[in-house]
Amino acid sequence: MSDGHRSSDQPLSPAPRTALLSAAVRGDDDSPRSPYRSMSDTERSALWRQRLHEAEAGLTRYLVSLGDEVRLTAWFALQAEIFADLPDPGAPPYAWQRIFFRGQALMERFLVDRYGEQVLADWARANADVHREVEPDHGRGAADPIHRIARQAELYGSDYEFDDDNPPAADRAAVTITHCAIWDYREQARRNGVRLTLSSPCTYCTEALSANISAKGFVPTHRLRSGPTGHGCRWEASVPGQAGADTPGGN
Repeated sequence: MSDGHRSSDQPLSPAPRTALLSAAVRGDDDSPRSPYRSMSDTERSALWRQRLHEAEAGLTRYLVSLGDEVRLTAWFALQAEIFADLPDPGAPPYAWQRIFFRGQALMERFLVDRYGEQVLADWARANADVHREVEPDHGRGAADPIHRIARQAELYGSDYEFDDDNPPAADRAAVTITHCAIWDYREQARRNGVRLTLSSPCTYCTEALSANISAKGFVPTHRLRSGPTGHGCRWEASVPGQAGADTPGGN
């Protein structure tokens, strides 16, 4: 998932560290629980690092595909900014979260300013090529990419619910994000004076998640939702030929 914004002249502050923000925004303390709410700090930090690796290596792949159109001095300067002031490997998750958000913002700005917003989909597909190689397969079939989405949602403190338990090597799996805390973070960033690149974080996020599911050999479908619990979405992954009937047209 992407926060869908770019930085101002100041580094991005970290997004909420726990799931408490989304509950606080809605004024309740009964947000749905999930098996990933108990992820350790080590696991959370590792996922932030992996997401940064997927994004930066994906951007490298995309720029290679442009041939000699890339101004290498600008690209090297961007990499230096992305990886400046790296925390220690054992630093708490919010420290790596800050690095990811800063990197994501810098890469979005680099691409949009030079090539236009339309290339973000190409970047998402390049990232997915990296994701295919570095995201482990856990033998759960279509549930594997769905659990990755849930783990990312957990990093932001979003509320989400899985469908009923799926058997091993499931042909179909789905997760519903009932409250997307990325929107909370964006509003916090907006209030802090950060310029937002995209009008909605869904613009890039849906491209990225769809590409990741496809890269793992499954068919992605999604539906955006908005209601009393805020912005959200439903994601499904299925083996080819098994796409759910409730998401006609694929998205």
